[in-house]
Amino acid sequence: MPKARVYIGQKTAQAAATQSVNRNAARSNVSAGILAYRRAKRGLEVLLVHPGGPFWRNKDEGAWSIPKGEIDAIEDPEQAARREFAEELGATAAVGALDALGEVRQRGGKRVIAFCGEGDFDPIALSSNTFDIEWPPRSGRRQTFPEVDRAEWFDIEFARTKILSGQMELLDRLLAIAGESAGK
Repeated sequence: MPKARVYIGQKTAQAAATQSVNRNAARSNVSAGILAYRRAKRGLEVLLVHPGGPFWRNKDEGAWSIPKGEIDAIEDPEQAARREFAEELGATAAVGALDALGEVRQRGGKRVIAFCGEGDFDPIALSSNTFDIEWPPRSGRRQTFPEVDRAEWFDIEFARTKILSGQMELLDRLLAIAGESAGK
């Protein structure tokens, strides 16, 4: 088979496809996020988000997450966590000083660098950024979905049933930092 010639400024379909695959392969496997908490009458509550899109539509228990997103290798993790917190929840979402919760690894291998901070957010004010995908698959139609379709405050015990298994350890780390022992 003869080799295709590629001239500067031109790409073959194969070269374009290779570049697209490489771009996806280069995606970060590290995210940064914030576990926001508040002190309520019943004890500590944490803010979790439910991922938007068709894959997560009918999933609830074990599907919620801390607001988080991908981080570049040269980006400061705390600044990335604050950026993602605002992108996923909206401009009204605010959190105070942050404490490091360390890193956890999710089931798919993604590493999450987490922080916690006291804050308050009204889930009704949720205003998430969006993403586009072909849906249904192989239909040729693109649809837009919110990255986050719900946000909710949960007490620690109930949060354990909602949060992704790979992030559950963050709840224990928060309890250690916040000086709380209830909720296990």
